[in-house]
Amino acid sequence: MDGRIGDISPPGRLAEPTEGIGMAELALAARNHGLPLEALRYDVTPPGLHYVLIHYDIPTAPADDWWLTVSGRVRAPLMLDLATLRSLPAVTHRVTMECAGNGRARLAPRPVSQPWLVEAVGTAEWTGVPLRVLLAEAGVEPGSEPAAVEVVFTGADHGVERGVEQDYQRSLPLAVAAGDDPEVLVAYAMNGLPLPPQHGHPLRLVVPGWYGMAHVKWLREITVTDRPFTGFQQEVAYRYRQRADDPGRPVTRIAPRALMIPPGFPDFMSRARVVRPGRVLLEGRAWSGHGPVIGVEVSTDDDRTWHAAALAPADEHPWAWRRWQASWSATPGTHVLSARATDAEGNTQPLSQPWNRGGFANNLVQRVPVLCLGDD
Repeated sequence: MDGRIGDISPPGRLAEPTEGIGMAELALAARNHGLPLEALRYDVTPPGLHYVLIHYDIPTAPADDWWLTVSGRVRAPLMLDLATLRSLPAVTHRVTMECAGNGRARLAPRPVSQPWLVEAVGTAEWTGVPLRVLLAEAGVEPGSEPAAVEVVFTGADHGVERGVEQDYQRSLPLAVAAGDDPEVLVAYAMNGLPLPPQHGHPLRLVVPGWYGMAHVKWLREITVTDRPFTGFQQEVAYRYRQRADDPGRPVTRIAPRALMIPPGFPDFMSRARVVRPGRVLLEGRAWSGHGPVIGVEVSTDDDRTWHAAALAPADEHPWAWRRWQASWSATPGTHVLSARATDAEGNTQPLSQPWNRGGFANNLVQRVPVLCLGDD
């Protein structure tokens, strides 16, 4: 019997009501990793603590033999090696990046995929060349001829997903790709050092404000097109759908989220938190891809009442998370702590799950169970 890709690559599905995390999901969870929440204390996440989501394999990517092409609907196609890219004026942007599937494992019914809880996030300083510079050099400007509408990005990672063999590819509208607010980067450094292999060495895309699926790693081709891109990762995978036959709408910008550094100390297995009576400093980070975070509220009574937290002053990093703090007088007993963010566009985290079949953008407020010990 001839082998078929469909035999090993099943379609997407929802877990049955009583179905636990399976071996395939466990394998994904072991291969990828989230941010340990105590690492929210860092303004800039160390690369080894930054979340990682790798769709296929980490490709072999020798820096001394890597070329980036810019082609398609351009007047002067480019073929650039790393030395040439590094010779161009560089910029560095601090950007918070979050996986679109962050929170998926908390949904009911659960979409069967990478089982993220809330830790699929990190903030890094990315250094590289603005994409708009490369597009202008190749002869692409918004409104110019030939009539370009999108820019397609191809990574070197290759695999099978839901029966479709593919290179990882995503696109951006030309106005976003060639824009300067936010400024998209072709990045070759993370926190001042060459990209680690798991973060896209030697080149990756960085799209401030957009979920991680747009930040194509191991970038090797940039193609300007005169029609919308209809590849798998664009038109099938990353869509908000309520039904399997729903064409959906695209996943793009990051929904607002606040995360709390879990207070006190944890139980090994359950990660339940333990504190002692008295003043407890609650702190964490908040971010949004729709606009600056303008407020964070904290609840210490399982979402019954909310109180404003103190936000760190706005700084020169508009696409990075902001620190927040609040004080809590802990009393003996069990408590549920929560935090929620609101951005300048009026978007606020929900108290009930925003469900969709892909498990995307579940920015339900984080709830942190805490046991406060008695005085004796």
